[in-house]
Amino acid sequence: MPPLTKNELCELLGIARPGGATFIVSSVTEDSRRVHPGAVFVASPGEHADGHDFAVQAAAAGAVAVVGGRGGVDELCGLPYLRVADPRAAAGLLAQALAGNPTARLRVLGVTGTNGKTSTAHLVRAVLNHAGHSCANFGTIGYEIGGTLYNAPHTTPFAEDLSDMFVRAENAGHTHVVMEVSSIALDQERVAGVRFTAAGFTNLTRDHLDYHGNMDNYRDAKLKLFTRIEPSADMNRGPRFTVVNAEDPAASYFVDASRVPCYRYGAGGDMRAEKVRLDFGGASFRLVTPFGAADAHIRLIGHHNLSNALCAASFCAGLGVPVEMVAEGLGTLPSVTGRFEPVDAGQSFYVVVDYAHTDDGLSNVLRAARALCKGRIITVFGCGGDRDKGKRPKMGHVAASMSDFCILTSDNPRTEDPHRILLDVEVGMQRAEKRKGDDYLIIESREEAIHKAISLARAGDLVMIAGKGHENYQIIGTERRHFDDREEAMAALKALKP
Repeated sequence: MPPLTKNELCELLGIARPGGATFIVSSVTEDSRRVHPGAVFVASPGEHADGHDFAVQAAAAGAVAVVGGRGGVDELCGLPYLRVADPRAAAGLLAQALAGNPTARLRVLGVTGTNGKTSTAHLVRAVLNHAGHSCANFGTIGYEIGGTLYNAPHTTPFAEDLSDMFVRAENAGHTHVVMEVSSIALDQERVAGVRFTAAGFTNLTRDHLDYHGNMDNYRDAKLKLFTRIEPSADMNRGPRFTVVNAEDPAASYFVDASRVPCYRYGAGGDMRAEKVRLDFGGASFRLVTPFGAADAHIRLIGHHNLSNALCAASFCAGLGVPVEMVAEGLGTLPSVTGRFEPVDAGQSFYVVVDYAHTDDGLSNVLRAARALCKGRIITVFGCGGDRDKGKRPKMGHVAASMSDFCILTSDNPRTEDPHRILLDVEVGMQRAEKRKGDDYLIIESREEAIHKAISLARAGDLVMIAGKGHENYQIIGTERRHFDDREEAMAALKALKP
């Protein structure tokens, strides 16, 4: 990675050059525990602590300067203090520059939205790989680079880790990267300095309001991704464009924010699905685009995945992949971990595990289940602790309205009282005029809840286990314990008497 001189650092940040001794910058971090000699320490304000409080540790570890947003400060803990308007954005710019700006050579596709980001990104990667383009994928399930899946502590990594991942992707021979871009990451400027080729918007429904406060702030955070897509004269890397779900009520905000060509997908959009047939094998449809039309099939189940497929098709067609190749590529993805994922031990009923953890996400998967299931739908779900409490009764109401029977259980309670969380969810069940015992049960233990649901299922029924999907843990208090819905469902199925 190329180092920066003090003067180059200040020029990159757009600030005046301070006096004093010169220095060379070899790395940047917002975490004082990751400071090495030659590092710039970025003192960002956090939810629970202020980075300025850790400057002494950074100085002791060999930092050469502190970047922060405080006025009237020229020196901190013996280090030159460089004031910027947004320390987090500065961290992103520096991280990308010190990595050699790999996104200047990669085609980076960013997907934002409440639901569907993961499935859309996997579909994009499948199509591009099928078309002969090597594509990495950064998202909720993991960071897939060069055939290796790395653990994903965050949907969108922090700036210093993200820049390193782009370097790895380029070194692995990837030409494209598709990445999920969360609203929190956008608000925290983790993708500052990333040169996006295209941005896509899937949908906007309630989530993360414990962080954003209200839906307007949540939407505006996601809009930041679209404002980053700028027209480019570098036609060797292709045109810049955006992709928007025409069926979402917030679509106009994203269309208006786009300064480059925008492809709208869904009913009435530029990219549409016609002659649709849905079943447990996926969806067959006629893919209609401004670039031509082709018959397509996806193996992902439900109408919501048809929308995700259209989003992915819009990305790939916008990049110049022939429509016939797009249609073929969509069908090469067998499944997405924890997204309407079946658990099959030869039983006479269906068991499905899904990540749905919002009211809209739960509505989507239950609607898909209802269209395909001839028997009852038994839903097992809960809500996370230390997160938006307002969505709890909403999820309860959706589950009650769209299921035949529900079992309320723990998700990741974190430091909240699990029983208190379940009472919040139960409010939604009661609003739907459901009766405890007759229409739903409360079983705090997720293991017991899954086993109970499967014991109740009969031939033709469907057990929907929602909320955790690919996650193989539960967070109880501050402890992360191994727990996998798929493993537990399989154990419950095997425990059934023949």
